[in-house]
Amino acid sequence: MKKTLTAVDAASLIIGIVIGVGIFKAPSLVALHTGNAILFFAVWLAGGAISLIGALCYAELAAAYPHPGGDYHYLLLALGKKPAFLFAWARMTVMQTGSIAMLAFILGDYLSRVAPLGTYSSSIYAAVSIIVLTAVNAIGIKEGRITQKLLTLAIVAGILFIVVGGLFFAAPMPSGASPSPPVRPVLGLTMVFVLLTYGGWNEAAYISAELRDIRKNMARSLIWSISIITLLYMLINITYWKILGVQGMGSSEAVAYDVMLRITGPGGAALVSLLVAVSALSSMNGVIITGSRTNYALGRNFSLFRFLGRWDKDAATPARALTAQGIISLLLVLLGTVTMKGFVTMVEFTAPVFWFFFLLTTQSLIVLRLKDTKTTRPFHVPLYPTTPVLFCCVCLFMLISSIQYAGIGALAGIVVLCGGLPFLMISKYHSVQER
Repeated sequence: MKKTLTAVDAASLIIGIVIGVGIFKAPSLVALHTGNAILFFAVWLAGGAISLIGALCYAELAAAYPHPGGDYHYLLLALGKKPAFLFAWARMTVMQTGSIAMLAFILGDYLSRVAPLGTYSSSIYAAVSIIVLTAVNAIGIKEGRITQKLLTLAIVAGILFIVVGGLFFAAPMPSGASPSPPVRPVLGLTMVFVLLTYGGWNEAAYISAELRDIRKNMARSLIWSISIITLLYMLINITYWKILGVQGMGSSEAVAYDVMLRITGPGGAALVSLLVAVSALSSMNGVIITGSRTNYALGRNFSLFRFLGRWDKDAATPARALTAQGIISLLLVLLGTVTMKGFVTMVEFTAPVFWFFFLLTTQSLIVLRLKDTKTTRPFHVPLYPTTPVLFCCVCLFMLISSIQYAGIGALAGIVVLCGGLPFLMISKYHSVQER
């Protein structure tokens, strides 16, 4: 594994993953459940601050223990093979592949508005996008990172276009009465949507072993990317608010579409659809790159999944892990096609599992500080232990909130997670050094 990625590559990957389709949908839901502009903007700023706190924790872990397995490797070192295996299993079957399928469905939905392909148009677009992006990244990391930079530039340019057009060229909608106060719990449900929109910055951990000068570049890329993301989110939300107001956002089914309608007229619909499609592609490409690294790490340690632990030196990618991830994602697309509600299902059963392992990974930072005093830590999280303890509390709060939101969907995620236990029992663990 070579050090081929720069801080700009890493920041581009993080921005491309995080700035996905959520910013074109979540603001309307946040406005609906906050009811006033002050609270609306406060939760978005809080989302950026929480993400930055978590990123500082991850920066220490990634700099001290650079490994393509990311969270998997930290859990393995701190808590042992069982939690690490279950994380890798959940990431392979629920979290990462579920995210890929979810993004693929959104891509298909928007492209189908521009160029429909029949009854299963959305599913066709979803499947083709997974196949193409998986193939691009299997060819080589160079092709994957170039693709990521282009997609990231496109989405940032698109957001800035909406911001400039909305702030300087569109008239605001006449203000009306504020929405009725939402029922409790407001904060928990609101933060589920906000932090889902900010989600993905932790994926930087999975490229830590490929990052040049990790001592400087890991923390730098995380801080840069989250700062840029927070700024862009605040700007586009100010644009939404200026044109639609809190009431207008709360009642909008497609807030970006309604804003573009006032900026450019009916022609804005196709532009928004294209922008959302590019956002989905950008996030998908980043998730595909990082997700395959966990599968690779799993194959390096557990005999039953040994076929995943092969690294293609010429392409500088885990080609088999990429292929396996693509197949599982396609199966989830098929499932979503059959149930006709794949996007909603994916959100429901991925969120609780995600926050559960986020909590365990942050705890790993504290455990490793206590049990591994010999490892050099190029970056130390500021205000330790207050910072990781605070983020653990946030993760616990979000775990409870996401379970309340997901309901039966959370149970589905837990069932799939427990489905990995038989594989854990029959798969023999071995360290990389033993091989």
